[in-house]
Amino acid sequence: MSVHIEAVQAEHHQSGFGIAHSSPRLSWRFASTDLKDWKQVSYEIVITREGGKEEQYKVESSGSILVPWPSQPLSSREIVNVKVRSTGNDGKTTNWSEIRIEAAFLDRKEWKANLISGPAQEDKDKPKKPFRLRKKFDVSELSKKGRLYATAHGLYEVTINGKVVGDRVLTPGWTSYKYHLNYQTYDITSLLKHGENEIVAYVGEGWYAGRLGRPGTRNVWGDRLGFIGQLELDNKLTLVTDDTWESLMDGPVKNSEIYNGEIYDTTHSDSTTQITRSEVLPFPEAELISSDAPPVRRVKEVKPIEIITTKSGKTILDFGQNLVGWVRINNDLQGEELFIRTAEVLEHGELGVRPLRTAEPNDRIVLGGKTKGWEPKFTFHGFRYAEINGVNPTLDDFTAIVIFSDMRRTGTFHSSHSMINRLHENVVWGMMSNFVSVPTDCPQRDERLGWTGDIQVFAPTANYLFDTSGFLSGWLKDVYSEQQYWKGVPPTVVPFIPPNASNDPWPKPHAVWADVVAITPWDLYTSAGDRGILESQWESMKLWLDKGLPRGENGLYNPLAPQYADWLDPNAPPQYPAHGRTDTHLVANAYLVYVTSLVARIGKLLGKPASETSKYEQDAKKFKKLFQEEYISSKGRLVSDTQTAYALALKFGLMEDDQVERARERLEYLCKWNFFKVSTGFAGTPILLPVLSENGLSHIAYRMLQERDNPSWLYSVGMGATTIWERWDSALPDGSINPGQMTSFNHYALGAVAQFMHESIGGLSALKPGWKKALIRPQPGGTITSASTSFSSPYGTYAVDWKIENNKLKVSIEVPPNGLAKVVLPGSEEDDIGSGKKSYEVDWKEDERWPPKGIRGPQSVAIPDNFVP
Repeated sequence: MSVHIEAVQAEHHQSGFGIAHSSPRLSWRFASTDLKDWKQVSYEIVITREGGKEEQYKVESSGSILVPWPSQPLSSREIVNVKVRSTGNDGKTTNWSEIRIEAAFLDRKEWKANLISGPAQEDKDKPKKPFRLRKKFDVSELSKKGRLYATAHGLYEVTINGKVVGDRVLTPGWTSYKYHLNYQTYDITSLLKHGENEIVAYVGEGWYAGRLGRPGTRNVWGDRLGFIGQLELDNKLTLVTDDTWESLMDGPVKNSEIYNGEIYDTTHSDSTTQITRSEVLPFPEAELISSDAPPVRRVKEVKPIEIITTKSGKTILDFGQNLVGWVRINNDLQGEELFIRTAEVLEHGELGVRPLRTAEPNDRIVLGGKTKGWEPKFTFHGFRYAEINGVNPTLDDFTAIVIFSDMRRTGTFHSSHSMINRLHENVVWGMMSNFVSVPTDCPQRDERLGWTGDIQVFAPTANYLFDTSGFLSGWLKDVYSEQQYWKGVPPTVVPFIPPNASNDPWPKPHAVWADVVAITPWDLYTSAGDRGILESQWESMKLWLDKGLPRGENGLYNPLAPQYADWLDPNAPPQYPAHGRTDTHLVANAYLVYVTSLVARIGKLLGKPASETSKYEQDAKKFKKLFQEEYISSKGRLVSDTQTAYALALKFGLMEDDQVERARERLEYLCKWNFFKVSTGFAGTPILLPVLSENGLSHIAYRMLQERDNPSWLYSVGMGATTIWERWDSALPDGSINPGQMTSFNHYALGAVAQFMHESIGGLSALKPGWKKALIRPQPGGTITSASTSFSSPYGTYAVDWKIENNKLKVSIEVPPNGLAKVVLPGSEEDDIGSGKKSYEVDWKEDERWPPKGIRGPQSVAIPDNFVP
């Protein structure tokens, strides 16, 4: 038996094709094996460069994550084949595992193409009409290597000889276009033919110039759309975008907006289309990047499960799952016009469109031509239901296409509790729906913005479910760039646009949201083990603490600086979501103490000068003392007597040792007093159950997780949710939609509860950065009698599977080669467990505190405490 290398990776790049690193670090993960205690003692790398020259390297090291590039730096366009194998402590070698790396442009000077566009559209305040740019060119000799390098101001789709180039959608994606513009590399070798060829680029407004926000701002980054294309054959420049390209300002796509859908004419003919010469625009000032982030792709297809005829006579397709993407037409349909309206929910049996606000995510297709295979090009929708007007549909006529930034799935979870399993699935779908180029807050209404607070609280869950390293590290570069422009303040949405036309355009500094600059890089480091992510964000962390954060005279938050704080506390009025029970500045200052100490820790890890790190250390101690004086009584009570306040104080270590027990007691009391309903918003929700569990209150954590009445996690599940809601009660018990103007049925932030499922129920978490060592500590509770979870780490797969049977806790674990684990079970603890599979069986005693009972007050009508397992 020998160990097998499952995959080799260059940096955090998905494939190694079109990589923008001259000396890419290499990683390899191992496949599962029963081989016990296997550790790598050395590795070999063989690099074959073009021309067949082979280089061999052998390194005595246990490292298998982000090891240094051993050879000369790559040059632009260079292709190398890399083979890796490991030798273990048993003296045996693994298989050779390979990756083919092709460098993109490593120098801006490689760009010879121009940014070109069609004629300027007269009314800049209206949607930009999609247009085409095309060019015919000759190929005298077929190439062994054909490449297209492309990007756009707007969104683009390229065809060569009528065939779509690549499998990406919504390219080049959304970035802070002023600072970074992603470009793509395509292998077009098979699309070319001998003789005359034709390349066409279809360009739409996308995020670059389209309406964003409510009621909306257009042309945030510019009012002229454009395309850049550079075609090379065997590394020789063959074609560039310039003013010899033709521009066709009319085509079958009549209009296409992110918020308002697409208008498409199947009867369009180019015979009457005006053709002009393209216009060369100034080349982008932004840095052109070939990103490590995976592209947005079509990742799933979902068939409708039912055709509903409403009381008003409307025909609605139910796809059975709230999702993000669009509807594809499968057949050639007859009629005059097909009008598709989408929404997430039904209200009183009709399409529930009020939560969409000013967005109109509808597609209009003029019939009479070919419709089979039609999909929109430059828009996407968040929906479960599609209202079909103009044709009588069958279930076979339409398919929902799911799009997602195509990250590798890494984490799984399953338990004996069906509703908790559905909740976990809702978290996964919610994440997939909102990781479309940037981490957005919702995918359906007139928003869909990269809110920093949402991802800050959700990142640990996201990092477990999918490999987010390339995706989030790229987005964090935009956070820092925006922050520099706004004098140290990380905007609450990145890429930045004014969230509302009535707001001051200057971004406001908000704790929890702005703290993404330190907390999320740390979470990424914990998951991926890449110190480079911390290094690249170090200046961003300092800039926030040193210049951006609005301080009062004592160094804490300025008491007059407004804060979102525990946003969407269920006790807040629907129209005032920041008006929760927890003092906003208690939340802000709790985060300030934690983040200041975290930055000091990161600085030490990175070897930063003591003058920098000691300042943050001393500030953290000072702020903790000030926090205690301001918010904590001598006995451990908090001035905000709320679940969120105590969870924050316990999680961030803000109490003195002799105050902790009182705080624990009070948190338990508040949960019981509220009959196990959630009373937390964005700040408290992600940490509430972990804090309860960490403080000996796992019975309370499980009771809250299993609560089904509103507000609770399972309330939405009981109401038929298939994604995570923005509000605890986005739908009211009678099925009507929450009256608040902010009501979404697809937000991921409150899905941070899945971290508790992975770490406490499943019992799996990282003990050392990059999962060099894992903690396996299942903590059964509630009515759950079995659970399993797994994580495909940078080393390979860790897995835990447990069940309670005949008063025994039976646990099976799996540790990947070159990894380690610590196993903690009732009455048993074992450390430094090496690779392989192992089983444990220990005595199990049910928690006598289960199920806990709520605390009844002096109500004239008794509050029921009918626990449903």
